[in-house]
Amino acid sequence: MKATTTEHYKTLIEILGKRYVKSRIESPYDFIHIASRGLNANVITNFRVYFNIPLQTTAHMLNISEPTIYRWTKANITLERNFSVKLFEITDLFLYGSEVFGSKEDFMKWLNLPNTALGGMEPQELIEIPGGVSKVRDIIGRIEHGVYS
Repeated sequence: MKATTTEHYKTLIEILGKRYVKSRIESPYDFIHIASRGLNANVITNFRVYFNIPLQTTAHMLNISEPTIYRWTKANITLERNFSVKLFEITDLFLYGSEVFGSKEDFMKWLNLPNTALGGMEPQELIEIPGGVSKVRDIIGRIEHGVYS
């Protein structure tokens, strides 16, 4: 069962860490406002741990190197706005996918399966490219509403 928008965003904040995301989120536009004020790099670790994603995969999705993530989290830096927004969008997507598929595990399996609606690409492949998150989100929305995807 899909969570309400309020529950969904509360969960998103819990995933990334209440310690780092201190503002309420009511829409994806809030991602930009929060990211503009700065987001601690440790939210990357919280995301990875919650969804059980290897560092290599996370680095690929964010289009940065593994050593960079390591340095950022170790130095406790504030992420640049675009990295923060991207991480918010990916976390939001993964949470939405987990809600629609009923579990994180089923969603993660789906991410790695070739999808006809995506031209035979695996949804995971699209996440790192500009506009890719929204394309994957659209497919999940179609699945949620019973449209063949």
